[in-house]
Amino acid sequence: MSPQHNPRTGPRTGPRTAAHAGPDADAPTGPHEGAHAHPAHLDPTPADHSSPTPAGNPAPPDPDAPRDLVGIGIGPFNLSLAALAHPLAGLDAVFYEQRPSFVWHPGLMIDGARIQVPFLADLVTLADPASPWSFLNYLKTRDRLFPFYFAERFHIQRAEYDAYCRWVCEQLPQLRFGHQVDAVRFNPERDVFEVDFTQLDPDGEATALGRTHTKNIVLGIGTEPHVPDALGPLVEAPTVPVIHAADYLDHRETLLAAEHITVIGSGQSGAEVFLDLLRRRPAGRERLHWLGRTEAFAPMEYSKLGLEHFTPDYTRYFHALAEPVRDQLVASQWQLHKGIDAGTLAAIHDELYRRTLNGGWPDTVLTPGVNVRTGGRIATTKIELHLEHIHQNTRSRLTTDAVVLATGYRERPLDRLLAGLDPYLRRDSQERPRIDDQYRLVMDPSVSGAGCHVHVQNAERHTHGIGTPDLGLAAWRSASILNSITGKETYALPTRTAFTSFGLAAQPQIPRARRPLVLTPLVEGR
Repeated sequence: MSPQHNPRTGPRTGPRTAAHAGPDADAPTGPHEGAHAHPAHLDPTPADHSSPTPAGNPAPPDPDAPRDLVGIGIGPFNLSLAALAHPLAGLDAVFYEQRPSFVWHPGLMIDGARIQVPFLADLVTLADPASPWSFLNYLKTRDRLFPFYFAERFHIQRAEYDAYCRWVCEQLPQLRFGHQVDAVRFNPERDVFEVDFTQLDPDGEATALGRTHTKNIVLGIGTEPHVPDALGPLVEAPTVPVIHAADYLDHRETLLAAEHITVIGSGQSGAEVFLDLLRRRPAGRERLHWLGRTEAFAPMEYSKLGLEHFTPDYTRYFHALAEPVRDQLVASQWQLHKGIDAGTLAAIHDELYRRTLNGGWPDTVLTPGVNVRTGGRIATTKIELHLEHIHQNTRSRLTTDAVVLATGYRERPLDRLLAGLDPYLRRDSQERPRIDDQYRLVMDPSVSGAGCHVHVQNAERHTHGIGTPDLGLAAWRSASILNSITGKETYALPTRTAFTSFGLAAQPQIPRARRPLVLTPLVEGR
């Protein structure tokens, strides 16, 4: 959910740069095939085919053979792919992540915050309920099945989901943390992709360069915190705390020390930050403003049939629509993925109401329908926000001592990482990559005809709809990608997943039978 944080994704899959690859993993130990020129101070290391691999992912017998799959980025989506790929005999896969370990929105791990999908929407269950990497098996290994059973929690805490993902990371040897992918190219002489990467030490310093070859790439580089251009000057005020909600917990004490705090953004992360600040401010001296662009601090659409927009059935329907229709739909469906969890809204109201029990009202202002036009520093200790009410068409100014930008996330642009593939990419009318129904970038036949494909995860909202960042579709999409790569039904996927039929079945146009023309005599006066 963008621009607001999507509660159905937890917060969204963790921010990473386009060339990311991350933490604790085996360094490549074998020489890289076709190693490229390296700076003298770095040790070139060839393709890491000799790195330890699990039984289900054996190294190919030919050290020069390309891998079957290289994943770039290790967030929940590519971790799902890695978990489902792990048991596939003969599939040679490796996943690169720049960070030194798995990280999933640490700045929003507010106590008690829950992900808004059921625990069955883990990395694997909706594609393979018998997988050893399920959330229930994680609980079993921790001797926590009975406590979880008695807790009767269908929606787990965000911190618990993060711990579960870390547990899966510890079990999968094909993950390479501390590896930054620098470039991707197509080699037409060998009909393979070349993936250049830099191995990093725990401090992020380069220690070695390498290259590997592959027939398939899966991009899971995630999203990044979004700051609207109009609010850029706020971030440039170094003496006033202005932080994105993604970094909230790292700066919470600094924010609480401010006399007046403003939260900008009416999605789930804005609501969670406002509630957390409210609970930590003294009654009668809260001095909190919460501003949002939406018409209301609105609850997320969470009806049973409404949730069917997050099914494979709807994804297929959406993908088949015309591009202008898809764009219009995404913009109109904000309450399906940008609304606020009803429980969070209730908790905010309860906390505000509690503060009226002794008389008076809390010193808070909650105003939806407000556009923050711009902002800037006043002297060195305050910020002035220029506000406009969308419906009243009125303008005003607000002076504050700290700002939290709960302005959501954006898909990381693919252009920098895929610059070497740009001549082969096919784009839509808005210059976005075209993506087919198997999550593959549409490329020149010289590439796709050679059996080389680039799949994407959480970068296809414009072609696959609002379910793109949703954790509930992670296992299904990963299984779909693996079926595409292996060329067979490696994972049996359901043909129907929703009671709703989202479109009309196409029917052949049958010409109407021509009826005889009957002439009626004209009667005067009628």
